Amino acid sequence: MSELELTDKAALGSGADFWTTKAVGSVPALTLTDGPHGVRKQTGASDHLGLGGSEPATCFPPAVGLGQSWDPDLVHRVGEALGREARALGVDVLLGPGVNIKRDPRGGRNFEYYSEDPIVTGRLGAAWVRGVQSTGVGTSLKHFALNNAEHDRMRSSSDVDARPMREIYLRAFSHIVRSADPWTVMCSYNRINGTYASENHWLLTELLRDEWGFDGLVVSDWGAVSDRVRAVAAGLDLQMPGRGGSTDDQVVAAVGDGELDEAAVDRAARAVIDLAARTAAGRENRTAIDPERHHRLAREAAARSIVLLKNEGGLLPLDPARSVAVVGEFARQPRYQGGGSSHVNPTRLDVPVDEIRALGGQVTFTGGFRTDGSPGDPAEAVRAAADADAAVVFLGLAADQESEGFDRDHIELPDGQLELLNDILQAQPHTVVVLVHGGVLRLAPLDGVPAILDAALLGQAGGGAIADVLYGRTNPSGRLTETVPVRLQDTPAYLDFPGEHSHVRYGEGIYVGYRWYDARELDVTYPFGHGLSYTSFEHAGLVVSDDASEVRVEVTNSGTRSGRDVVQVYTSRRDSAVRRAPRELKGFAVTRELEPGESQTVTVTLDRDDLAYWDTRVGRWIVEPGEYTIEVGASSRDIRVTTTVELDGDDVQIPIDENSTLGEALAHPAVAQKLADLAGQNPMMSAGNDALGVDMVRMIASIPLGRLAGFGMSADDVAAIIAAGR
Repeated sequence: MSELELTDKAALGSGADFWTTKAVGSVPALTLTDGPHGVRKQTGASDHLGLGGSEPATCFPPAVGLGQSWDPDLVHRVGEALGREARALGVDVLLGPGVNIKRDPRGGRNFEYYSEDPIVTGRLGAAWVRGVQSTGVGTSLKHFALNNAEHDRMRSSSDVDARPMREIYLRAFSHIVRSADPWTVMCSYNRINGTYASENHWLLTELLRDEWGFDGLVVSDWGAVSDRVRAVAAGLDLQMPGRGGSTDDQVVAAVGDGELDEAAVDRAARAVIDLAARTAAGRENRTAIDPERHHRLAREAAARSIVLLKNEGGLLPLDPARSVAVVGEFARQPRYQGGGSSHVNPTRLDVPVDEIRALGGQVTFTGGFRTDGSPGDPAEAVRAAADADAAVVFLGLAADQESEGFDRDHIELPDGQLELLNDILQAQPHTVVVLVHGGVLRLAPLDGVPAILDAALLGQAGGGAIADVLYGRTNPSGRLTETVPVRLQDTPAYLDFPGEHSHVRYGEGIYVGYRWYDARELDVTYPFGHGLSYTSFEHAGLVVSDDASEVRVEVTNSGTRSGRDVVQVYTSRRDSAVRRAPRELKGFAVTRELEPGESQTVTVTLDRDDLAYWDTRVGRWIVEPGEYTIEVGASSRDIRVTTTVELDGDDVQIPIDENSTLGEALAHPAVAQKLADLAGQNPMMSAGNDALGVDMVRMIASIPLGRLAGFGMSADDVAAIIAAGR
């Protein structure tokens, strides 16, 4: 820093081009690139929409798929592989993970995010960060914050209250920053309660740095900076992409005019220098990559991410000796990743029907429909299904039906696909549906299907993974990270998504995802956390530590096949003083592969901070004292064992002033005593319940203390009451 002039320091704060920073003095240029599930190192013309070509790289399952594994260890291994590939391609920072909450199933970028729940998102995102950064490659935690829709994303304001902001939308970011130390954080395009994220001092400085202790670099999303001078003052360090040095000149001029403190420019430059130092060691670890080894990992991750939604009559796994009719273009032209900035050029691509043929016996294929919506060959597909012992029908959404850049209008499967499926079901009752999609689909029309696999988006090895699960080489252990609603109109943000006139109101508050459906007691097609297996598991012996920091339960494989279980721990506080969901996920763990009859004692660690709510009165996290219910289950609506624990809470003393109500004052011990002393002197306060046929204290509990003078209490008495509460 001492060697740099102001112009040099300003130059460090913006990109040299689309993907690299400037080399200034002894500070080298750094390369940043997408994306969360594969390295998109572009080879020709640079762009942020996935249009230009890129180097081949392993396409691992996007977050919509990988999240369904619920397995931080697996995610960490994928992160390590991504880091090694990034380093081999000369990349210093991999732009991920995406940890925004899936507020609405229509969100166009939901495929790039993990869950509707902040605990799942935070734990998996932290594992990804640790995995990548263990290789000496930096990560960029994104999109910070409240970037939950694509519509009007570069100017829309996410208008949200303090509790949902803290408890739902910032919780995963906070956990990852504090536990995994990401080297960079990427601020989002949108405004937050009216202020652009890139210019939001509270977000980038007061919260991220001062409260959470972030010591890395804040980079803009590509094109997210409206005014760099205001952004640097707020806490932005690096503007991407570069604008030919024009904003560097603006920064220098602003310092000269006294509009911008040079200390802010120093902070930003120092962040770039520190990032260069952090990545320097990783550059020395650049080694050749074994693409086949990474493809095998991608196949394992994909298989572990498939969710068995339904399996009536034990239709799955399929018998290799039986004939199978495979139907649907997605089996021949796989949809395996989302569109836009994270689009990866895979090193190879498993075609599902080919992989099914490799494991099965007699396998036929018919397209049945075309992914562009034009007519296919439905009659031939029905005949093929009728002639086989079973049918496997691939259904889902094409790339042009969901992508970064736009939100979906609905959550329906295409009509032509549903019509074909119904015809096949009439001809072949042994039908399996494989779903291929990046966002939640309405699955009520599939009620008559005996077996359903949710394959989400699985990356380049998804075809082999689907075959592994269909034939039982892998016992499915994936679990849903989103609720599947009965209909779109039931979803929490239905009336407030995606907003209008560049504002979107988060009117559902803390009731996001399963919290909403459970609180309103709405039927769902499949609940959050749901997922079946080819075996069965029993849970017993629930033990919770006195402070609820550890939950132990014995899981036994009570079926006939080896398999993994996902232990989900929920808590509830039934008589809470604040509004809460009926239950909230607070921890989870994946068992090892258990043989039939084998048991494992699983320990799930709960963070005390995760039991807290954000108290808007005092502006801090509060753990309520009292009895908490601890539930262990197989989904949010399949609770297996339950117990309770009594917790000491945090002492909350709300300052008392003239605007405090009598009811609030009575909750303060010293004020309550003072009121008791005065009650005998005031006819209204001392009147019995029969005075007006009501409980007088409850009747006047909402009156502010400053107004009690109008109810027979002197101004001196009111002043004494307020003084007792200070």
